[in-house]
Amino acid sequence: MPDPTASTPLTPHTPPPPTVMSPRKGHPHPTKPPGVVVRVGTRIPPKAPRTRTQKWRRALRTVSQSARHLDTLTPATRDRAVDALRSIAILGVVLGHWLVTALVASDGGLHTTSPLQHMPWLAPISWLFQTLAVFFLVGGHVATRSLATARERGETYGSWLRARLTRLLRPVAALLCLWVVAATALLLAGTPLATIEALLKLALSPLWFLLVFAGLTAATPLLTRLNPLWPLAVVLHVDLLRFGLHTGPSWLGWLNLPAGWLVPYTLGAAWTRGELDSRRAARVLFLGGTAATAVLVGCAGYPASMVGVPGARISNLDPPTLAAVTFGLAQCGLALLLRDRLRRAMTRPLLWAAVALVNLSAMTVYLWHQTAMMATTATGLLAGRLPGLHTSPDSLGWVPYRLAWLPVFALTLALCWTAFRHHEQGPRRPRNRRSHVVRRHLPAAKKPRNA
Repeated sequence: MPDPTASTPLTPHTPPPPTVMSPRKGHPHPTKPPGVVVRVGTRIPPKAPRTRTQKWRRALRTVSQSARHLDTLTPATRDRAVDALRSIAILGVVLGHWLVTALVASDGGLHTTSPLQHMPWLAPISWLFQTLAVFFLVGGHVATRSLATARERGETYGSWLRARLTRLLRPVAALLCLWVVAATALLLAGTPLATIEALLKLALSPLWFLLVFAGLTAATPLLTRLNPLWPLAVVLHVDLLRFGLHTGPSWLGWLNLPAGWLVPYTLGAAWTRGELDSRRAARVLFLGGTAATAVLVGCAGYPASMVGVPGARISNLDPPTLAAVTFGLAQCGLALLLRDRLRRAMTRPLLWAAVALVNLSAMTVYLWHQTAMMATTATGLLAGRLPGLHTSPDSLGWVPYRLAWLPVFALTLALCWTAFRHHEQGPRRPRNRRSHVVRRHLPAAKKPRNA
């Protein structure tokens, strides 16, 4: 009989679980505890589906994590203000074309017009969205800096130029192929020639910019030390002969096509040399360009619109005039003044991720934005003449309708970007393919698996 005074721990008595005999093998096994007994044939209800708010929160959390990851991968030495300026320039051109270009449906076809033709007082819109000078400024800065880096690595000029032009011109092939097929299909369908001509002119109009930019890129070694005043003097003398003295051949104005865009390009080279680092230089460009443009528009008879207007006697862009060049100087000065603010803004991961995405496919966005607008316009014809899309931009009521169509244009452009962005970014290396860098830098006595 146990000693009741023994020092044993007191534990509550828990009876063992009852056992039942298995009907098949006759072996006892413990029964399920109460509350978890599931009868045969009972369906377990599925988990409650996520609400729309939960899905949005999860998507936003994923985007935020990806943005932070991209921010950590970006080298600290990268000047993010340069990428921000390039993105602003590309998006400015895209929005400008969508706002000041209209395809009007009439007489069974489409023809091009502009709200600036019917409402000239809307010309200040072109001051906001004609941002090509900023793109040439950034292009000159990046090209001259890239060439200097390539020379330090011992890379030849030919290989450097080939790499830059391949990235620049590779997306053009897809655009040309698509529009050759589209134009052939429209001809076979009996579409009026005037409509096909209007569509092709809009779709291929971005190519002139690429040809000029490619030519300036090829001439970068000759332009690294060129003073911007030299091409500015060429534009001044050409305009003096054209509009002041009304002399010279008809082709004389086209000398301004390379000379006019050479001004911001060589400013980019001066930026690389450190000549535009001070805010004083940026202020001189901004204030001097603004004052010169105001005088040329107000007193010399230059158009107030900084983009081409159908039917106008003089276009500031076709070819570039002195007013367009001085306006570009003001834009370049403003861009240089905003560098510090843009650098601070780009420290935010989400903003930097958006800028990086645009820069990764800048040429795809630029080349396909007109096609996206025309695809939306042509598809909308199935529903009839829609306001802001097919109607004439001859009244102020057209403007809010046009603004409402901008998200649709952006969605169509996103579809084009999804389909054709790989032409700009190039083929990706398969995951199971060995890296050439690893294979070349391993010692001969070792195998890759033993490294």
